[in-house]
Amino acid sequence: MQQTQNQQNQQELSAWLRLMLTDGVGNSTARKLLLAFGLPTSIFEQPITALGQIVTERQAQALQRVPENLDKQVTLCNEWLAAGARTGNTNNQSWRRIVTLGDALYPSALLTLPDPPLVLWLLGRIDLLEAHGWPASISMVGSRNPTQQGDKNAFAFANNFVDAGLCVVSGMALGIDAAAHSGALHGTPDSLLTIAVVGTGLDRVYPKQNLELAHRIADNGLVVSEFPLGSPPTAANFPKRNRLIAALGLGTLVVEAALQSGSLITARECLEVGKDVFAIPGSIHSAQSKGCHALIKQGAKLVESAQDVLEELRIVTSIGNNGTAAGQAGRGLQGTSTAQVSPAHAQHPLVLAMGFDPVSFDVLQARVDIDAAALQVQLLELELDNVIIRVPGGLYQVAL
Repeated sequence: MQQTQNQQNQQELSAWLRLMLTDGVGNSTARKLLLAFGLPTSIFEQPITALGQIVTERQAQALQRVPENLDKQVTLCNEWLAAGARTGNTNNQSWRRIVTLGDALYPSALLTLPDPPLVLWLLGRIDLLEAHGWPASISMVGSRNPTQQGDKNAFAFANNFVDAGLCVVSGMALGIDAAAHSGALHGTPDSLLTIAVVGTGLDRVYPKQNLELAHRIADNGLVVSEFPLGSPPTAANFPKRNRLIAALGLGTLVVEAALQSGSLITARECLEVGKDVFAIPGSIHSAQSKGCHALIKQGAKLVESAQDVLEELRIVTSIGNNGTAAGQAGRGLQGTSTAQVSPAHAQHPLVLAMGFDPVSFDVLQARVDIDAAALQVQLLELELDNVIIRVPGGLYQVAL
């Protein structure tokens, strides 16, 4: 019985992949076919005359042919899933899943799109997803080359959103995306903390500088892609994935963006699906603020704190002015660090070297160039003084 079920699942997955890979048939056309004939297995059983009533003659002919790369993609998927099954477990380890438009685990938020992906590849805490469903989320986007203040704001806002019970969705790019994911990962890992929607297949990480971040996201959140395994980071993929970032969030916060930033594409996608866009203002002299100012002129909501966003989204929290979440949110734009560090500790060489992202012992030692024993003593002293904390993955971070 189990073998029969597995064979059926394989046939269904192969049919979904075939539909996705069929030349000239995009997501919108595929959705029309699904509405007309049901599951992909039924579509491929139809005569060309029946298909021709829904799609063009060229598309109908393409549906009659098996894509050349189908067998290769099916093999890649099976190997990818098998590798995850061998190494994964429910104790904070990564799992792998392929969900289709007909799967119960498919995110309903994406069904609002005119062209929802037929197939999604998921890497991460599938156990939390199965237990609680897709979480209420806020999307965060911004410049790949942010100012120092923009980077701090993204980290602080994301941290506060997670404390208020929201998951942070972003694109795992350098800059604001990475800072937002990092801030979210500072939360308590009892739910999905962050979702990274990427522009490559999930068998590769782009950019390579975010390899460690990708592993941390998989440990406490999800990495999501609509692109088949093996897909490289082509320029067209990233604007396309932006619509998923916009759709998965209750709204989108633009932290910093130049006028030509891809973040503005995500903001437009958000507006097209009827969701709020928020923007953090900045200096009128900063090129990285021009995009946010343009959005505000066009009707985006100006926000100065995470609490501003929570109130607009009608997110009710029980957190008061006690130094966490809503009480802490308003301190992200004061032009100084959001860490509660005394003036003396703020100038400590290790605190300065650490910055605000989690850092490993080896990386920190390379930055300060002192021997391991002395570094361990200083780290312990700072930890006892509540200046730094340890975070998952054996990393250190300035206490927020």
